Amino acid sequence: MANSGGGAVCNGNLHNHRKQSDGSQSGNYTENGTVKEAQQNGKPHIYKPFVEFFEEAPLHVMVFTYLGYGIGTLFGYLRDFMRNWGIEKCNAAVEREEQKDFVPLYQNFENFYTRNLYMRIRDNWNRPVCSAPGSLFDMLERVSDDYNWTFRYTGRIIKDVINMGSYNFLGMAARYDESMRTVKEVLEAYGVGVASTRHEMGTLDKHAELEDLVAKFLNVEAAMVFGMGFATNSMNIPALVGKGCLILSDELNHASLVLGARLSGATIRIFKHNNMQSLEKLLRDAVIYGQPRTRRAWKKILILVEGIYSMEGSIVRLPQIVALKKKYKAYLYIDEAHSIGSVGPTGRGVVEFFGMDPRDVDVYMGTFTKSFGSSGGYIAGRKDLVDYLRIHSHSAAYAVSMSPPIAEQIIRSMKLIMGLDGTTQGLQRVQQLAKNTRYFRQRLNEMGFIIYGNEESPVIPLLLYMPGKVAAFARHLLKRKIGVVVVGFPATPLAEARARFCISAAHTREQLDTLLPHYHKTATIVLDFTSSFM
Repeated sequence: MANSGGGAVCNGNLHNHRKQSDGSQSGNYTENGTVKEAQQNGKPHIYKPFVEFFEEAPLHVMVFTYLGYGIGTLFGYLRDFMRNWGIEKCNAAVEREEQKDFVPLYQNFENFYTRNLYMRIRDNWNRPVCSAPGSLFDMLERVSDDYNWTFRYTGRIIKDVINMGSYNFLGMAARYDESMRTVKEVLEAYGVGVASTRHEMGTLDKHAELEDLVAKFLNVEAAMVFGMGFATNSMNIPALVGKGCLILSDELNHASLVLGARLSGATIRIFKHNNMQSLEKLLRDAVIYGQPRTRRAWKKILILVEGIYSMEGSIVRLPQIVALKKKYKAYLYIDEAHSIGSVGPTGRGVVEFFGMDPRDVDVYMGTFTKSFGSSGGYIAGRKDLVDYLRIHSHSAAYAVSMSPPIAEQIIRSMKLIMGLDGTTQGLQRVQQLAKNTRYFRQRLNEMGFIIYGNEESPVIPLLLYMPGKVAAFARHLLKRKIGVVVVGFPATPLAEARARFCISAAHTREQLDTLLPHYHKTATIVLDFTSSFM
């Protein structure tokens, strides 16, 4: 916890608090107001203010954080040395005897980090949940007798834990009720699995119905669905670009985008997160200089971005990126895994959020794992693009098709959001999510926490910095029946460990008000420097 006044920090780089990452001026937040570059049908559009927080940590917090890592590393090597000589008897950072005959899985430093830090706080991850991930869930209690190397279950179930970690943005992932009757009927008629790929015997009428609905929802020509969200990126990007093509990727892009870009064989260049000067410089150089050595023009230039960045909670600066991609004749691929269903007046993602034309984006990608309470992903856009992927996508040729009950759950959820079920429940959920998001962010700010991201983003990172605080924060909250996700290195920069809250439309105001005092009390408890090395 820290004073909310301060500077801005983006991707580990400290900036003066009056300067945002793309050069515009603001206070403790970034605000672009009118986007003059974006045009549609020859007329400029006016967008809502763009407000994001990337507050700089107080100096003493950063000093203690780096000092903590330094002391931990020093003592780790010292205890390894003493253990080798038989002086140190504690085996908290030693592999079990039955593992020693195997070839080492990690390199020396990776093994050191895993043994001396990760194992100490490993109990905060992979906790087994035994109920639907609604606003409340049940969790199996587990304990460790060997310093978190293995766990055993006590048989006790921790009931009614408040869920602040699942991506259940619209509350669609819930226990069975009568509204899910169609999913049950599809299960009875089609079975659980398809047992074939889309190219062979795995294309069902349910897949065609879902793809038509996705295209209608996004207001594009066509769409194709896939059984796994991660593979939607990693297996389709290589089908769109290859050798002789250039990928310009935001530095905070998800691992699935990074993997897809690497598998494609295209040249990859990274631009600073949401920084238009950095992106335009890469675009300008690409157009002027072309490919290395030959100086030939790039076959394609593809810009890869996300709608909402899941570790920062920031929203893509879509109007400026669209203006640049039109100026330099590039293509735009946007991953809306976290933004589809969660932002925009009717939940249609960042294009609707900014009031833009759907034709401004060349390739839409999204997943059904968050707002739709299901699994899988989609690629959408022009019909010729989708038809091309139906033939060339590795997921279409080699991966099993989406399960029929999964497809029906997505159809049910999407119809609810679109109002095709004859009710306004979907719109009410979208609006409730927006209210919960703004309220929770405002209260955290008032309490003095350092939080990242856009004020409209339901993903809210709360900075904890020190690894010991990460562990203590999660453990203390679980004792109070509050389930949170904590994240540290290597998923974040070394000195930017955090808790990540995911707000849901299913959260009631009473639940949110219950949480906040516990956050404040827990943060006060773990502020003690001695808790950094529990």
